[in-house]
Amino acid sequence: MAFKPKYTISDKILNNLTAIAVAREVIEQAHLVPKWEAKLRRQALLRNTHSSTAIEGNKLTLEQVEALAEGKDVVATSKDKKEALNYLEALENIPSFTEKGKFKIADLLNIHRMITRDVMQNSTDSGVFRNRQVFIGKRVFDGTTFKEVVEYMPPKTEEVPQLVQEFIDWLNLDKTWGMNSVLLAGIVHYEIARIHPFIDGNGRTARLFAMVILYLSDFDHRRIFALDDYYDRDRQAYYAALKTAQITDGDITRWLEYFTNGILYSVTEAKDAVLKVGSKRKSGQAQIALTSKQMKIVEFINVNGKVTNRDLQSLFKISAQAVHKELVKLVELKVVKSIGEGRALRYVLL
Repeated sequence: MAFKPKYTISDKILNNLTAIAVAREVIEQAHLVPKWEAKLRRQALLRNTHSSTAIEGNKLTLEQVEALAEGKDVVATSKDKKEALNYLEALENIPSFTEKGKFKIADLLNIHRMITRDVMQNSTDSGVFRNRQVFIGKRVFDGTTFKEVVEYMPPKTEEVPQLVQEFIDWLNLDKTWGMNSVLLAGIVHYEIARIHPFIDGNGRTARLFAMVILYLSDFDHRRIFALDDYYDRDRQAYYAALKTAQITDGDITRWLEYFTNGILYSVTEAKDAVLKVGSKRKSGQAQIALTSKQMKIVEFINVNGKVTNRDLQSLFKISAQAVHKELVKLVELKVVKSIGEGRALRYVLL
């Protein structure tokens, strides 16, 4: 049976979508220099990594996640460190996962494999559909002993491949991409969580897949929204929102109300940050548009303070001449400037 999400556009959802559009327009109209765009993206990447893994029980602090991202070691379990590094890598690879309208089951499995590599109890469960029944439960004390209470029983194991294929088929329809991108991301987030296609890592996969949708739809093309922060602020509210469809015959309206609340929170935060570091775009003034390679150079400098030709030869696996051309373009755009001469020549952000 073809997948078809069940929901209605409530007043709350409509009001949230309107407010989201207004806040996002402020961001789009701001004159945001690459230096600050790279910094905001970096902050979002770190916060999303910390929050999404913390929801699942990871004990790392935001400061520890930042240290790991800089190549430093921290005092923590190897599992917690690997989970964070995996999620960081997955977030950084969002632009390369797939294309709009060309999703395959293999894309979902690839995302799960990257997120769960070397952290699953059984490594063969990484990047494959579950081969046994799972459930979501909690331990409660009944007065004499603790017992496990089932809070959610996902679909049967043998149903998972077909359910995912029907979902992917729907996701590739032209009319699906004609709907509001925020609602689409919310539906994707919920449906992956509902099917629960994996032994573990379903929540992280669902949250990251929703971010892929927002990126491909150009809603978050800069990747500066820290969406997972909202869920981590009140985890019980997050879990409760996901459970609402269980008591409404599969209707996800209340979940989408919660989800659009979260997007509004994240976009408003980003808007406030942009307004602090950007300026209103003047008539006829264009955003400074950089290629993906140029933005990676800016991000490298943002993390390391400077960059040399040799650094970029190693990063991109290209010649010194090719690197020089990229740096000259950035100098002409007044994004970077050179310091020193000869072997001491390096580039920093303006």
